[in-house]
Amino acid sequence: MRVAFVSDAVYPWHFGGLEVLQHTEASELAKTHDVHIFSMRWPGMKRTFQQERMTYHTFHEVTQSKFYRHGRRSIREALAFSMSTFGIFRYKFDVIIANEFPVLHLPILKLYCMLRHCKLIVNVYEVWDKEYWTQYLGLLPGLLANAYASAALKVADAYVTISSTTMNNLIALGVKRQHIRVFSPVIDDRFMSGINAGKKHKSIIFWGRLIKEKRVDKWLMAVSQISRKIKDLHAVIIGDGPERKNLEKSIREHGLERVVELKHSYRNEQRRELFKAVKEAGLLLQMSEREGLSLIVLESIALGTPVLVPSYSPIPKEVKDMCIVADESSIAGVAAKILNSNDKSKYIRNKENLKEFYISNVNHFYSELFDELK
Repeated sequence: MRVAFVSDAVYPWHFGGLEVLQHTEASELAKTHDVHIFSMRWPGMKRTFQQERMTYHTFHEVTQSKFYRHGRRSIREALAFSMSTFGIFRYKFDVIIANEFPVLHLPILKLYCMLRHCKLIVNVYEVWDKEYWTQYLGLLPGLLANAYASAALKVADAYVTISSTTMNNLIALGVKRQHIRVFSPVIDDRFMSGINAGKKHKSIIFWGRLIKEKRVDKWLMAVSQISRKIKDLHAVIIGDGPERKNLEKSIREHGLERVVELKHSYRNEQRRELFKAVKEAGLLLQMSEREGLSLIVLESIALGTPVLVPSYSPIPKEVKDMCIVADESSIAGVAAKILNSNDKSKYIRNKENLKEFYISNVNHFYSELFDELK
């Protein structure tokens, strides 16, 4: 099969859980199919090139500062990327697998599929409601975006959602259940089995994109409280994003310069070092208020590091069931208890559920889906 993946942001040029998931699927499919990636042209990318058995096509130049404006994705860049997807009309594909965001491009891809007798699969990570759209963009732009997104998300031949929660939200939008599959191949079971690390420390870790929705500000407040309970606490934030400068300022304001270490994201070839750092940590604290699945939670559990989340966490039930959940007001106390424990494995629940997230299942899953769509 000739398969096209379409997404404005791609890993490793843009780092995020969803980008990692998409890269995992594409690279696994490239072992048995002819896979092409269509994206924006991030720094370091050429117009057309091959990497890891995949062919990349880039149509519009972008940088991190252009991609985000005022802490959110730039509408201008979303429009530019969407219009650039007309470039796919120069090629012939059997299947297009598209990232749902920025949504504007989906009708263009549907038009391509109608003219080229191609099938459109949309990877859906989050379904935003009217309240969230208006909060994100403002009243009138949010209402318009909600109306457009509700219609545009219904054009696909099939949908792959990352959780049961996302599936239910998509059904509520009007998509028929029989067109939806739940699949989240985010755990590289073969690679992780070879990660060796030293003894776990009394340290707290967070890694991911530094955006407002991750609520690293709340993470810092929690660490400040935990540091009063545990002497010589070490906390690490690994990531980059529009909130990095604000976090640097907050670390100074909270007097946490000797407690919190702020590191840049690891490059793709350094992921063994990243996973080693996670495996050696005593706890991953995830305070995010917007998550479709939460890759960092799953990978931390796979590495044997307990995960603590607040009760408001939006991660789906199948993921939350493997975590320790606490009210926001009691996070510091629970975290201290976990870090002081000599057996941190007892704070990982239902670890057998991880099998549902292994990437070794990718080709089997998509082969069945492709056959159904023929």
